[in-house]
Amino acid sequence: MRPMVSIIVPIYNAEQYLRRCVDSILNQEYTDYELLLVNDGSTDASGDICEEYRDRDPRVIVIQKENTGVSDSRNRALDRARGKYLQFLDSDDWITPDATESLVRAAVEDDCDLVIADFYRVNGKHYVEKKHIKKKDVMSREEFAMEMADDPADYYYGVMWNKLYRRSIIEEHELRCDASMNWCEDFLFNLQFIRHGQRFRALQKPIYYYMKRKGSLVATESV
Repeated sequence: MRPMVSIIVPIYNAEQYLRRCVDSILNQEYTDYELLLVNDGSTDASGDICEEYRDRDPRVIVIQKENTGVSDSRNRALDRARGKYLQFLDSDDWITPDATESLVRAAVEDDCDLVIADFYRVNGKHYVEKKHIKKKDVMSREEFAMEMADDPADYYYGVMWNKLYRRSIIEEHELRCDASMNWCEDFLFNLQFIRHGQRFRALQKPIYYYMKRKGSLVATESV
């Protein structure tokens, strides 16, 4: 049977943070998922750490590849993913124990194609909730696009890691990240997705710990 969620983590030289990220996923209260770890040609111990987790948990799938960038890493995982929904993390971040359950519950209860959630910005030992999401009800494509247009560079809309996507839309329309770009590729993917989605939902609940650091995989700069 296919899992409900495919969780995708692109990885590049993240040995210092990777265990925290993966442990936060494997310790989720929601368990019906597969975890795809994509090692993008890391030169540190990241690849070995991925293999270690694969040997310990049958839900873990490891893709070892040459260094071709975060977009190609996500695309490789999209080619392998089997879940009804897709969830993304960056390898230096982590999620709350109820993150996946919260996203899936909202998607299923309201039959949503995309669910977006609040997050914490991490600065050392300090966590600051972003508190930007205002709309709680289900939004149409037009309503969501208006929210996005009001603040297009905001991380709520520009990144992939605080969202849950219906995979059938991605596959039906052959959506992939643009591997030729090294900035705003997340934002462009989201623009493609909302063209085809019908129902959108925002959760006024922080589920993700975002740690911005030099060399992070995220290319968008505003937060």
